[in-house]
Amino acid sequence: MPLYRAAGLTRRDLLAGAAAAAVAMPGTKAFGMALPALPLNAIVTRAPLTGGAGPKSEVWAFGGTVPGPLLRARQGEEFALRFGNRLPVASAIHWHGLRIANAMDGVPGLTQSAVAAGAEFEYRFTPPDAGTFWYHPHERSFEQVPRGLAGALIVEERDPPQADRDVTWLISDWRLDGDNKLVEGFGSRHDQVHAGRLGNHITVSGDPQPEVKVLANDRVRLRIINACSARILNLRLEASQPKLIAVDGQPVGPTTSYGEALTLGPGNRVDLMVDMIGPPGHVIPLTEISGERLELARLVFQGAEQRRPAPLVAPVALTPNPLKEPDRKDALVVPLVMTGGAAGETDMSAMQGTGAVWQFNGTAGMMMAAGSAQAATGEPLFRVPRGRTVHIRFDNQTVFPHAMHLHGHHFRLLERQNGPAPQPFWWDTLLVQPGETSVVGFVADNPGKWMLHCHMLDHQASGMDAWFEVAG
Repeated sequence: MPLYRAAGLTRRDLLAGAAAAAVAMPGTKAFGMALPALPLNAIVTRAPLTGGAGPKSEVWAFGGTVPGPLLRARQGEEFALRFGNRLPVASAIHWHGLRIANAMDGVPGLTQSAVAAGAEFEYRFTPPDAGTFWYHPHERSFEQVPRGLAGALIVEERDPPQADRDVTWLISDWRLDGDNKLVEGFGSRHDQVHAGRLGNHITVSGDPQPEVKVLANDRVRLRIINACSARILNLRLEASQPKLIAVDGQPVGPTTSYGEALTLGPGNRVDLMVDMIGPPGHVIPLTEISGERLELARLVFQGAEQRRPAPLVAPVALTPNPLKEPDRKDALVVPLVMTGGAAGETDMSAMQGTGAVWQFNGTAGMMMAAGSAQAATGEPLFRVPRGRTVHIRFDNQTVFPHAMHLHGHHFRLLERQNGPAPQPFWWDTLLVQPGETSVVGFVADNPGKWMLHCHMLDHQASGMDAWFEVAG
């Protein structure tokens, strides 16, 4: 995964292949001028999704790479990026998980107009939170994400924990035919009414099975991002004792109390701290265990050299980000009942011609029913004054899980019925299983119009989207 630094004195123009050029540090101004914006184009290109086996696949890619460049920003300092759309269709960039100004959230029809083919748009914001985030389009995302438009954004802590390696693994799946071509039919009715578009090939940071070489007694910070458009990942880092230090960009623990596997719905992220304890040649594989065990990537010990005579002491907890705890009692309570899909809960005749097969509270497609760029219509799911706590009660009455993503805010999981006990984490995307009811709480302290939707992107495009408004 190429690195595109916003933090540092130089940058590489990955798009044109130009030589590095001097730029100002984030949060600074050069000679009184605004911080220069990093250029990032989305283009049509080809990528070796199956490694050396078979022909390259035509993809859409930020910066010409799959995934897009690894962007780095600094907590509390300005970040600026100029997005150039070189695709044949309109697009935009949403900064998943970042609690930034509403105008920079990147949702066409709600926070900005779609960026037309050949046009540009400048994103400029100051991230309040350090952590692991990612970026992707919110214009026909059910097509543009599985075509390859996704990348990682790391917001660096002011005082980062000690680690010898900082590794980011962004996981995507692809639906390929026998010639390694992307299978068309994006947004098919079958995918919409079932689990979404599930690929038959998985890559980790663009590679079918990457290896990262480590030394004995290294400490590795491993950031894992589920950038699949629908696939739920159940991951295990074998032959190790990883400590979970962050979920969805927000510090936790460190803890090992997350069960037999790490479950990541589409959009979820985890940060792990892993000490490399083992003999020369030892391998630590990352496996997916939902069905038949599948090795996705591996950490490989090289030679007999050691980083240090013994592992480091237990990792220090990350500094919490400036999030306000939700009020457990005095809150605006918002019910959100999910119905629809292939099981027949939706009256399909009533949905005829709308493109919608899912419903929130009996209403389908509250914002963008067909995934196209159109202004938010009708009333929001709710309006709330700035600073008030909101409790959303997710009631999944469908036969499929849904990864519910909230823009502009993080939330606590306060209650859960018919599911595992809540863990004391902050989330921006919560996997709600069939028959499960979960109550989340957050302080609505970020003004503007914000999207709330299922991150199974075919579900979002066919009815599982809404918006809410936080008054100034």
